[in-house]
Amino acid sequence: MNKTAAGMFAGLIATIVLSAIMIMKSMMGLMPDVNAINMLTGMASSMMGTPPTPIVGWIIHFMIGVFLWGILFSLLYPNLPTSSGWSKGIVFSIGAWLLMMLIPMPTAGAGLFGLNIGMHAPMATLMLHIIFGLVLGGVYAKQRAPHVV
Repeated sequence: MNKTAAGMFAGLIATIVLSAIMIMKSMMGLMPDVNAINMLTGMASSMMGTPPTPIVGWIIHFMIGVFLWGILFSLLYPNLPTSSGWSKGIVFSIGAWLLMMLIPMPTAGAGLFGLNIGMHAPMATLMLHIIFGLVLGGVYAKQRAPHVV
């Protein structure tokens, strides 16, 4: 599998895992104010005029995970510090988290680092990004490893 396809597949698997955790978090009533799908839905509705339905947020969420982060990770992978796929995924996901804290969070009205939501927002989103990165890096490295015959 070429590196771009491997990155997209890893992004898909990581996004599915992240989504499952987000759904479980929501079902347990944990941090209801930290809801990326609602933020993406609201941003898309106000900026692009899309319907204010959660399906729009979920589509954007998966597009970001698969196409933006998956492909970008595959391109940056050789240059990321550390030696394992898992740790490269963590480094990458911390960078993605930092970008999210500086651009979309303020744009969505959550403030810089999401602090308008509360002090728990940066830590909760960081933990979710690290989980995403672990899965992204692990799946990508597994696909790109040379196969022993």
